[in-house]
Amino acid sequence: MKILLVEDEPLLGNLLRERLAREGFDVTHAKNGEEGFELLKKSVPDLVLLDIILPKMSGFEFMEKVRTDSELQSAPPIVIISNLGQDGDIERGQELGAVGYFIKAKISMEDLVSKIKEYMFPAT
Repeated sequence: MKILLVEDEPLLGNLLRERLAREGFDVTHAKNGEEGFELLKKSVPDLVLLDIILPKMSGFEFMEKVRTDSELQSAPPIVIISNLGQDGDIERGQELGAVGYFIKAKISMEDLVSKIKEYMFPAT
């Protein structure tokens, strides 16, 4: 299963990439929104793990482009991981189609990995 990780913070990005790889996921890491969007168009993953505050293109702009791109009509689920925790930010993420929204400071790596697995392997 492929995950596209779009995270500009080097330490967190590397930790997430390594942890998800240990869990058996094939992880591609983009360090800004523009690079993430280009990678998404090249090879659609099974899930996108997306930060909001990114250089070149914010996570919200990324999601808006995904929604309006005719080539991405069957876009993968997007899970947001961000430091933005205001109700308005969470609502905007949900309106743009995020299936999950997690605040970095309030979720452990264990819980985040568990939630990612739930989104990728929903109980039947």
